[in-house]
Order: sequence, then structure tokens, then C-alpha cells
Amino acid sequence: MSEYINQFITALEASLKEETFVKVSLGNYKGAEEALKQLLIRKVIIKREDKLAVTYRYNTRDVVKNYTIDEALNLMENYLMTGFKIATLFTTENDLILEELNNGKVVLRKGKPSSAAAPSASHDKEKARLIRPDSKSYLAELKITDAEGKVFKNAQDKFRQINHYIEILSSLIKELPEGTIKKVADMGSGKGYLTFALYDYLHDVLKLESEVIGVEYRQDMVELCNQVAAKSAFDKLNFVQGTIEDFKADDVNLLIALHACDTATDDAIYKGIKANAELIVVAPCCHKQIRREIEQNKVKNDVSFLTKYGIFLERQAEMVTDGIRAMILEYFGYKTKVFEFISDAHTPKNVLVVGVKGKAISAERKAEVLMKIKASKEYFGIGYHHLERLLEL
Repeated sequence: MSEYINQFITALEASLKEETFVKVSLGNYKGAEEALKQLLIRKVIIKREDKLAVTYRYNTRDVVKNYTIDEALNLMENYLMTGFKIATLFTTENDLILEELNNGKVVLRKGKPSSAAAPSASHDKEKARLIRPDSKSYLAELKITDAEGKVFKNAQDKFRQINHYIEILSSLIKELPEGTIKKVADMGSGKGYLTFALYDYLHDVLKLESEVIGVEYRQDMVELCNQVAAKSAFDKLNFVQGTIEDFKADDVNLLIALHACDTATDDAIYKGIKANAELIVVAPCCHKQIRREIEQNKVKNDVSFLTKYGIFLERQAEMVTDGIRAMILEYFGYKTKVFEFISDAHTPKNVLVVGVKGKAISAERKAEVLMKIKASKEYFGIGYHHLERLLEL
């Protein structure tokens, strides 16, 4: 039996190397593990590493576990020695069947292939993406894909990030009246990955003629992005050198600022509110201004037992800073949302603060919001919030 098992495992290894592997099935279980009926093995790719996913099929449930190739091969070998009487290796070239008959005889036979092609090894089902990699010259220029539109292996995370970002924005844009987004400002656009993708989505998917401006302080990034925009024939996409504070955003409908450090996020929200933008989207970072206020004043309150620790103080400062930002947006008639945004597999989770323009709130409600802002500042010993000061509240 062991000789035939070795031949079976060797054939399995060869099919994996030659990329003809489809799947393996182990059946007719006679071992000691209660209620186990079958093992189904398929190839998956998890974090760019080939693995084998093993489905343990019991009478009333299925259990799936992922193993390295070597672990899975050892597992199959042990199960074939201790309980499973039949195993079938499916490849695109042939089916290989290992079977121990009732009389104890062992046979290993080949048959015609049941599958003409190997299935996708993607761990997750392929998602319908708003930004497709094919025929997108800007993705090739930015080194996300090759010239044929195939996503580079080392750019898979970035490509997923781009689509995740567009999925979020698409759901927010759908809340606005049709045709609202005429001018977009992306503050701190960097190398422009997300700016290009948003332009692509607005023009190619939504069929809008929106003007999109990327604002970036680094001149080399501005020049690079404008070159890519020209090569991509993105006529209404332009990148300008400057700071968020200096940018004139008077007629912007959608204002975006991802990872604007500390009070630069407040500068961006201020610009959006003053422009009466229909949608404001920020992912703040480095909440230093409020942290300094809390540290300097050291007010005793119900969370002092937490904020005496630096890491908890940092998190508290983040929540208080963004919580007050959300209240200020509400004061100016924005429906606010705060939720988690994972912008990149290699960066921490961020909070996304969103303001969607609604109807102006009543004077009574404005007074209530101001009272909440004041009470929050007093509770944490905050002398001022930068956005509050900008707006002269």
C-alpha cells in the first residue's frame, strides 16, 4: 500500500509544479475519526503563497483548514495509511485513482481528465471591481499593471486598496443628487493612485464630465502625475503644487483629504465647509493638537484611569479630535458618518470622517451642538479645537 501511496503523492506533487493540478478527493473512510466521510483538497493562494485548502466533510458539517503544501501532503499520506480507501487526483492531463479493494488488493489507474482547465486558486471569490486593470494606461504608468493590463504581483495590495477606496466613494456619491459632482479636489494627492482611479470612475463608469484637481506639496510628484494624466488623455485631471491651507476651493463639490497630518485635516474640512461642498471625505492622522491640549491641562475625569497611559491617551485624543470634527460638520448642516477605513495592507487602520451636505439645521439644534462641543472641551481640558478656531465658532 505504501508504495502506491508514494506514487500517488509523487504524481500530486508533479501536478502542482506543472500547474495541471485541479483537486484531490479522498473517500470511503474506514478509520477511527467519528462521522468523517470525505476530504476535498484544492489549491488556494493566501498572501501570495500557494497553499492547499482541505475540506473535512462530516455527516452534519464541513470544516475547512489551510495548510502549506508539505503539511497537506503529509496529512493525505497519513489518512491514506489509516482510513481512506480511495483517492482521486484530478489534473488537466488525466485522473489518477488509488483504491484499496474489498479483497485487500490495491490498484492505481489512470483515466481521462474530468477537467479541461485548472480552477482559479484565488482564496476569495473574484469580486466585480469598479476599476478594471485592462486597458488602463495610468495603471501601467504608475506600475500597478504591465502593458497588457495584468496586475503586478507586488502591486496586488495597492490595486485592492484602489478598488476599496472607489467602492466607498461610489456609495457616498450615490447619496447625492445626480450630476452633483462637477469639481473635485483631492488634497495631498501624493503619487495620485487614488486620484487617477476616482477620475476614471467618474468619467468611465458614471459618465460625468467632472473636473478633478490633485493638490500636492511635492513638485516632483505634481510633474509626474501631470505627465501620466496627459499620456492617459485625462483632459479634466490636473495636479497643482501647493498646500491645503493655500488652495482656493470656492467651487468644489467633493473635497477629499486622506492622511492630512494633524491640523491639516482641519484646514481641509474648513475649505470644504466654506465651499459648501456637497461631500467632504477625510481620513485624519497625527492628532497632535488635541493631545497637547489634554496633556497640558490634565483634567481629572472618568477616563483618567485610562489616559494616564500614553497609548490610551493617544487613542482618546484621536476619538475626541474626530468626534468634535463630526459635530462641527453637523453644525454646518452635514450628515456625518465615521467608520473604519483600511487604506493599505501595510498601514494601520484609519478612521474615515464623512460629511454629506443636507438641509440647514435649526437655530435650536445649532445651539445644542455648540453646547456639546463646549462640554466635550471642558471635560477633556481642551482650550480650543483648530477647526473651531478656523470657523470662528
